[in-house]
Amino acid sequence: MKKTVIKNARIINEGRSFTGSVCIEGDKIATVYEGDLPRQFIDGEVVDATGKWLLPGVIDDQVHFREPGLTHKGDISSESCAAVAGGVTTFMDMPNTKPQTTTIDHLNRKLERGAEVSVANYSFFFGGTNNNIKEINKLDKTRVPGLKLFLGSSTGNMLVDKKETLEQIFGETDLLIAVHAEKEDIIKRNINYYANLYGENLDIAFHSKIRSEEACYVSSSEAVELAERFHARLHILHLSTAKELSLLNGNIPLSDKRITGEVCVHHLWFADEDYATLGNRIKWNPAIKTTHDRKALREAVNNHTIDIVATDHAPHLLAEKEGDCLTAASGGPLIQHSLTAMLEMAAEGIFTCERVAEKMAHLPAELFRIDRRGFIRPGYYADLVLVDPGTGQTVTKDNILYKCGWSPFEGHTFRHTVWKTYVNGQLAYDNGQINKNVRGMEVAYH
Repeated sequence: MKKTVIKNARIINEGRSFTGSVCIEGDKIATVYEGDLPRQFIDGEVVDATGKWLLPGVIDDQVHFREPGLTHKGDISSESCAAVAGGVTTFMDMPNTKPQTTTIDHLNRKLERGAEVSVANYSFFFGGTNNNIKEINKLDKTRVPGLKLFLGSSTGNMLVDKKETLEQIFGETDLLIAVHAEKEDIIKRNINYYANLYGENLDIAFHSKIRSEEACYVSSSEAVELAERFHARLHILHLSTAKELSLLNGNIPLSDKRITGEVCVHHLWFADEDYATLGNRIKWNPAIKTTHDRKALREAVNNHTIDIVATDHAPHLLAEKEGDCLTAASGGPLIQHSLTAMLEMAAEGIFTCERVAEKMAHLPAELFRIDRRGFIRPGYYADLVLVDPGTGQTVTKDNILYKCGWSPFEGHTFRHTVWKTYVNGQLAYDNGQINKNVRGMEVAYH
């Protein structure tokens, strides 16, 4: 059995930061030492991590790796490589592919493809539609993170808008229900309003006015009402407004919550004033909102109103991002730079490094009830990331690994660099090099 010792790292884990070492045996963590490592445990390969930070690998609960059917934008192989380069060791992929992941057969094909090509640990959400409740009821809960519902139309057009269908899903399934919450009627009303005033070729600055605070809040509140009425487990994805935070409770532990919330890195980093310089490159659904919303979302991460941080990594070709507010594709690539962006905000005093580890690794593992991942603990899978805090890196086309070939962070120099990433004890990323022979594991759920 292969043994690896990572020694003298600053271990950031479970609310603490201390100098120590981790011993890996096979695919799991064998021992965690605080302070000096006893000589008898210096066995096998030794990695001197003096001056480096060691964190649990990031668990990203919302990605769009575009396979099958949209692989000109990205695929499981290319985007999992970008993931491990960014310290992300586990991902949960969304169902709006071609074909959509709305049957057991299509889910199994994705799982088989993940086993064949993914460098990171993999998992796939199942998609709910207006007519697939029978398939939903046949799902093996140990193999899916949950059920994804689009309550507003987005890429892939999987809108679920029938009242009776929603009530049936919320009432019958005991799966976690993850929702994209934007009210379709309000979005359409806003499009008509602004198009009548300014014409149909609307500038990107109108995106946050069309996919407005009201569109988000009304849809999220309707989802919360359903969850409360049927006592369902609800997870609101990519929260983007201060107003929606009133629907969540930060005063109880995550283990007691039936309604949880996620924020994505782009809603914590950008604000609507950035449309002037970045344009369609930061066009996402839900839209990036105001500086007031961004400030509230950051505070909600710190006070536990928001439970986890993810990316909504959703690559498009730059050619697909051209056009106006109504025609340019929504979404962008983020997974390679999510951890370094969060650590950058930590360096600015917005978060602590311990909070970053909590919201990007510990709590996603707890929220989704993942088997033995998300923590640096003996007996857990050795999903680990080593960060070099003293070496910055500028994002350029030369070091971007996304298949789409661009990033909204291009030109920005991050203060920290991901140095090494281990997936189940295997060195998947090493100082700029991907080991494409590494294969992640299918994620198991309790």
